[in-house]
Amino acid sequence: MPTTRTRTKTKAAVITAPHPRGGWQNKIAESSRAANLHTTKEAATAKGRSMARSRKVEHIIQDQNGRIQERNSYGNDPARRAG
Repeated sequence: MPTTRTRTKTKAAVITAPHPRGGWQNKIAESSRAANLHTTKEAATAKGRSMARSRKVEHIIQDQNGRIQERNSYGNDPARRAG
Protein backbone atom coordinates (compact mmCIF):
# COMPACT_ATOMS: atom_id res chain seq x y z
CA MET A 1 0.00 0.00 0.00
CA PRO A 2 1.56 3.36 -0.98
CA THR A 3 2.23 5.88 1.73
CA THR A 4 0.40 9.17 1.61
CA ARG A 5 2.15 12.38 2.49
CA THR A 6 0.06 15.02 4.15
CA ARG A 7 1.03 18.63 4.37
CA THR A 8 1.27 19.91 7.89
CA LYS A 9 1.13 23.57 8.72
CA THR A 10 4.29 24.58 10.51
CA LYS A 11 4.53 27.52 12.87
CA ALA A 12 7.10 29.23 10.63
CA ALA A 13 6.42 32.82 9.59
CA VAL A 14 5.09 33.85 6.18
CA ILE A 15 7.49 36.22 4.42
CA THR A 16 6.45 38.60 1.63
CA ALA A 17 9.60 39.54 -0.28
CA PRO A 18 10.86 40.52 -3.72
CA HIS A 19 11.41 37.52 -6.01
CA PRO A 20 14.92 37.21 -7.53
CA ARG A 21 13.46 37.00 -11.06
CA GLY A 22 11.09 39.94 -10.62
CA GLY A 23 7.73 40.41 -8.96
CA TRP A 24 6.91 39.46 -5.38
CA GLN A 25 6.75 36.16 -3.54
CA ASN A 26 5.31 34.69 -0.38
CA LYS A 27 7.29 31.95 1.25
CA ILE A 28 7.28 30.03 4.49
CA ALA A 29 10.36 30.90 6.55
CA GLU A 30 11.69 27.32 6.67
CA SER A 31 11.22 26.74 2.93
CA SER A 32 13.61 27.54 0.10
CA ARG A 33 10.81 27.76 -2.51
CA ALA A 34 8.17 30.41 -3.01
CA ALA A 35 4.64 29.41 -2.00
CA ASN A 36 3.20 31.79 -4.61
CA LEU A 37 4.26 34.60 -6.97
CA HIS A 38 2.60 37.96 -7.71
CA THR A 39 3.29 40.87 -10.04
CA THR A 40 2.53 43.54 -7.42
CA LYS A 41 3.53 43.94 -3.80
CA GLU A 42 -0.07 44.73 -2.83
CA ALA A 43 -1.33 41.39 -4.19
CA ALA A 44 1.51 39.48 -2.52
CA THR A 45 0.89 41.25 0.79
CA ALA A 46 -2.83 40.45 0.72
CA LYS A 47 -2.19 36.76 0.01
CA GLY A 48 0.60 36.63 2.62
CA ARG A 49 -1.70 38.17 5.22
CA SER A 50 -4.35 35.56 4.43
CA MET A 51 -1.79 32.74 4.70
CA ALA A 52 -0.46 34.05 8.04
CA ARG A 53 -3.95 34.42 9.50
CA SER A 54 -4.97 30.90 8.52
CA ARG A 55 -1.72 29.47 9.93
CA LYS A 56 -1.84 31.76 13.00
CA VAL A 57 1.78 32.86 12.52
CA GLU A 58 3.75 36.06 11.99
CA HIS A 59 3.66 37.87 8.62
CA ILE A 60 6.92 39.62 7.70
CA ILE A 61 6.81 42.14 4.84
CA GLN A 62 10.09 43.21 3.23
CA ASP A 63 10.85 46.23 1.04
CA GLN A 64 12.48 46.09 -2.41
CA ASN A 65 15.95 45.84 -0.81
CA GLY A 66 14.98 42.92 1.44
CA ARG A 67 14.84 44.93 4.67
CA ILE A 68 11.95 44.25 7.04
CA GLN A 69 9.34 46.94 6.51
CA GLU A 70 6.51 45.57 8.65
CA ARG A 71 5.76 42.66 11.01
CA ASN A 72 2.31 41.47 12.01
CA SER A 73 1.50 38.63 14.37
CA TYR A 74 -1.71 36.64 13.90
CA GLY A 75 -1.32 34.14 16.72
CA ASN A 76 0.64 33.03 19.76
CA ASP A 77 0.66 36.51 21.27
CA PRO A 78 1.40 36.57 24.98
CA ALA A 79 -1.55 37.13 27.30
CA ARG A 80 -2.11 40.72 28.34
CA ARG A 81 -1.26 41.42 31.94
CA ALA A 82 -2.40 44.33 34.04
CA GLY A 83 0.19 46.86 35.11
